[in-house]
Amino acid sequence: MKASSNTPRKKPKTLRGALTNSMRTRFLITLFQGLALPVIILVIWEILSALGRLNGYLLPPPSQIWDRLLTIASNGLLIKHISTSLYRVVIGFTLALCLALPLGFLLGLLPGVRSFLSPSLSFFQQIPAIAWIPMFILWLGIDETSKFAIIMYSAFFPIFLNTLHGIASTDTELKEVAYIYGLSRWGLITQVYLPSAAPSVFVGMRLGLSYCWRSLVAAELLGSSQGIGYLIQEGREMAQTDLMLGGVLVIGLVGLSLDFAFRRLETTFLPWQEKREIHPTK
Repeated sequence: MKASSNTPRKKPKTLRGALTNSMRTRFLITLFQGLALPVIILVIWEILSALGRLNGYLLPPPSQIWDRLLTIASNGLLIKHISTSLYRVVIGFTLALCLALPLGFLLGLLPGVRSFLSPSLSFFQQIPAIAWIPMFILWLGIDETSKFAIIMYSAFFPIFLNTLHGIASTDTELKEVAYIYGLSRWGLITQVYLPSAAPSVFVGMRLGLSYCWRSLVAAELLGSSQGIGYLIQEGREMAQTDLMLGGVLVIGLVGLSLDFAFRRLETTFLPWQEKREIHPTK
């Protein structure tokens, strides 16, 4: 009679678990590679500052900038400025989505309307948002409305143009198959146009978010009492270079975080894009 063994058997690794481990390893390697150069620059910068090779007023050492950020973070000012800027970005970006997405779909589906509106839209596309800042302040005042308008204008064209491109470049064969199977107009939009245009739309949204974040800081530099741009302006008025550079650092870090969060959102809604990166076709 064979003795029964109570030792539990090891479960074989699933494909999903192997992919998760591979993605985690790849993320750590990418993170290490991405941080290597900034860390080297900061270390060299700190050493040169300690040796007196750099002007401490024009270019304070990273440790001094870090101490300044810790000071304004401890009293709550940093979080207050970041929250104000993020609030403006969310409102302006949402308004841009509500305008750019429907217009992009409309012009993508209706070539005649596209030909009628394209010259006017191309004209406004060439004008950067920063050129409108004085006019928006004159028309809408120095309050939040003008900042929302600047952000919306900055994000509009990347979202609109990529949406238009995604709809207009939908594969003709896919549309022919949809017609053969008798799909309605709404079914054609939801089952053919939307899946085909989704990657291009997300690219436009990502670019629009980046553009509106940069234009917001420019608007806050010109007229604001709160926000990261105002923080930099305050450092300039008080001749505090460490505060100005700290504000610039915060702008980059918050923008990087927004971009990373949006890429994760894109992976969630478009999982096939991530799979295509993991298993590239030959």
